[in-house]
Amino acid sequence: MRVAIITENFLPKLDGVTHTLARLLEHLQATGHEALLLGPESGMEQYAGAELVGTAGLPLPFYPELKFNFFRPLFIRRLSEFDPDIIHIADPVVLGMTGVTAARFFNKPLVSSYHTNLATYCAHFGVPLLTQPVWLYTRFIHNQCDLTFCPSPSAARMLRAQGFEHLRIWSRGIDTDLFRPARRSEALRATWLKERAQPKNKVILLYVGRVSWEKNLRLLAQSYRDMDHRRCHLAIVGNGPAYMELQQELADVPVTFTGYLSGEPLATAYASADVFAFPSTTETFGQVVLEAMASHLPVGGLLADGVCDLVEHERTGLLLNPRHLSEQEMVSGYRALLTRLVEQQQLRHELGNAALISASRHSWFEAMESLVQGYREVIENAKSLIAV
Repeated sequence: MRVAIITENFLPKLDGVTHTLARLLEHLQATGHEALLLGPESGMEQYAGAELVGTAGLPLPFYPELKFNFFRPLFIRRLSEFDPDIIHIADPVVLGMTGVTAARFFNKPLVSSYHTNLATYCAHFGVPLLTQPVWLYTRFIHNQCDLTFCPSPSAARMLRAQGFEHLRIWSRGIDTDLFRPARRSEALRATWLKERAQPKNKVILLYVGRVSWEKNLRLLAQSYRDMDHRRCHLAIVGNGPAYMELQQELADVPVTFTGYLSGEPLATAYASADVFAFPSTTETFGQVVLEAMASHLPVGGLLADGVCDLVEHERTGLLLNPRHLSEQEMVSGYRALLTRLVEQQQLRHELGNAALISASRHSWFEAMESLVQGYREVIENAKSLIAV
């Protein structure tokens, strides 16, 4: 099978989307398929055997990590030369329309994948008037496709409510060789705590992800400020536009900011913590939640899309239901939830055990094969329509 992927987002940017697409290219290579990726300039000519063709772009004003990527005539030429069996547009914005047009021009089957809640982010970034236009635009693009893959049942419900059609679940997996409890490092804990003696005395709360306000980090900051800091310590792994502002907000309480981590250092960070504090309400899946669970961490989060598909309240974590709660009630409720995890060691252990077992059921191979099977179905359906 020859698969052409058109994406707004790829390496070296580090996030759930780029990680998933990198995994996809690796899977296609390992299972004997060929791939071409058209997207933002990556500085690489190939990845996992796939040719990469890049283009320049301008940062989105409300989400600078993503860009308005410019169309290149070279894209059409390379698509023509590659002659794909199917075209896959990932998180389509500007280049997504290129994919739709190219698929129609070359008469190729077309699928899409939904990764990022851009419309939801509009309100978080102070441009709520763009929410409905963004929904209209993204729905239009995805509904031109034979299938739209989304990462979780809750994401599918949200998209269905917005009028998206032809939805199929494409879940995610976890590398249990990388993310595992055995990577726990007392030396790293001591570094975070700046304590040489008995660093186990404190419970370490860990956040991993983009450091940006749409991740609901103000809730985490406000909740943590009034907790008992003799018993707990917060570590924040990641970077983003709110990094310096969050540092200032938490300057007078014990917090460790590590910046971006990846690979073994990231896996060691997970395993060296005690609780995963993740207040986001804008996830489509929550890859970091799965990584934390595979590292034996109970999750302290909100009952929200993406997270609720992975975390079972009172079994693999604790989830606060934000419905009908005022801002003050949210803060006090989330603080109480985290405090419970800090104070009850046996609860942490039981939830962590169940989280580890649950995470182990998520296989990258099975996740990618479900996508490839979707490719096959769309290709065969297109052939049958031509035959008729």
